Amino acid sequence: MALILIAGTAAVLGLSGCAQDPVFPKNRCGSTSSSESDKGGRDKGESPSGKTDLKASGPITQPTKVGTTTQTSGFGPRWGYEHKGTDFAGPIGTPIYAALDGIAVKAGSSGEGPGVGFENWIVIDSLVNNKPVSTVYGHMFTDGILITPGQHVKAGDHIADIGNAGGSTGPHLHFEYWEGGRLQGGFAIDPLTKLGGAQSPAGGDGGSPNIQLAASTSSIDCGGGFGVAGGGDLKAGSVPPEMEPWFRQAGSLCPQIKPSLLAADTKAESGLVRGLESKDGAKGITQFMDPTFAAYGQDDDGNGKISILDDGDAIMAQGRYFCEIAKKVDGWIADGSVTGDPKSLYIAGYNGGEYSVKNAGGMPSGGDYTTQTQPYVAKVLAYEAEFTAPGGRGELVVSPGSASGSQVVDAARQYLGTPYVWGGGNINGTTGGGFDCSGLTSYAIYQGSGNKITLPRTSEQQWTVGVEIPIDQAQAGDLVFGGWSGSGPGHVGVAIGGGQMIHAPTTGDVVKQSPLQSDMKARRVM
Repeated sequence: MALILIAGTAAVLGLSGCAQDPVFPKNRCGSTSSSESDKGGRDKGESPSGKTDLKASGPITQPTKVGTTTQTSGFGPRWGYEHKGTDFAGPIGTPIYAALDGIAVKAGSSGEGPGVGFENWIVIDSLVNNKPVSTVYGHMFTDGILITPGQHVKAGDHIADIGNAGGSTGPHLHFEYWEGGRLQGGFAIDPLTKLGGAQSPAGGDGGSPNIQLAASTSSIDCGGGFGVAGGGDLKAGSVPPEMEPWFRQAGSLCPQIKPSLLAADTKAESGLVRGLESKDGAKGITQFMDPTFAAYGQDDDGNGKISILDDGDAIMAQGRYFCEIAKKVDGWIADGSVTGDPKSLYIAGYNGGEYSVKNAGGMPSGGDYTTQTQPYVAKVLAYEAEFTAPGGRGELVVSPGSASGSQVVDAARQYLGTPYVWGGGNINGTTGGGFDCSGLTSYAIYQGSGNKITLPRTSEQQWTVGVEIPIDQAQAGDLVFGGWSGSGPGHVGVAIGGGQMIHAPTTGDVVKQSPLQSDMKARRVM
């Protein structure tokens, strides 16, 4: 039972995307034609200038700095409507930056009522390849808009701060990219097809300026993801299927805590049975006390509520709390104030509170610690083996100097169930906790070729390698490409034969085997 709430622990912000707009369901997040204020005349948030003075924009940049936001909801169908952009969730006040050089034609009210739609937005018109383009930024508070209509901006300029003024369930930037112009009858495309390889805004904190994002489409967004490697360590079928993705995701938040450990702990807490409540008030499959869950719980399943009784909310909170415990325990071990097996101490901290470990200088003992915590630790450790996937950490050993399609497939297959991570993966395996679509193919081809073939990073670039073959001739180890746009394919996977592929599909998903998409083309690279 997770009993202890450490003083000063802050509740984690919910990172949910836009909620369905009950007033303007067809104009959710600017997802169809312009709002009423766009249909005639000009409101106070519209640029007084025309677009004749637009100059060609330089390279696109990320709309938020690397490490300040999490990509939570992609482009495409969602909750019965078309989500016309990508959501970047972060705390209120997180800076938003212009993605392109241009002129602000909207900067203020979107014309929608308080608490619905965007409420406030910015629309910046730009010229890209001599064609009109609009980037759209939504949900800011009124005082979070830092530019005015008619103002010229450069890519990377600080134009606004994240807010939560519109119809959304958590603070975030809703970002859109419109070919032909947002207010000129253009059409929205997936922003991630343009942000691949874009630099982080310059200046201040923000991590690497060279983050690479996979290109994407409306059905495969190749964006967003989870922390660090571990999702593939869970034995397939060892937990109820609806819980499995949550254990994989929660077990990828930090390197110390694996899905198998979380599943074993949940078995010890509740036997993986929902709806339980102890006499002390611990609830749900992970048996959190209310104050502790309040600190670590989020609306991870996106159903509009934070509930200890929801699988996703409970398991992700369990992962966050375990990672926080592991961080503290590792620090105490490093400074010599605590000794013992780290994993055992993590489990003891989850049961009795991490400061019981600190105060004991190791495994807590005496009273309830001897009769409850120590047996609890032994039980979780004993259970873990039944949830651990052999070969789940990528132990494929390539045949030196060899190259075969079956080896490419084996390389990809060993990571089935590993979380999708936006920009994740390279020739050496997972990065940041997993793979995106082109990261997985980069790894599989490199391994399958006997460490001889290194692919370029994005799906568009990978399309330039090798030779195209008819899709019906695709064999194991060939690459298959889909999600086509003007810039090329937005998605790539590894063909395995029989009309199937292994791929890293999209945010919130895992590496999986799936049928080929209808628009796919094939390429043989070795």
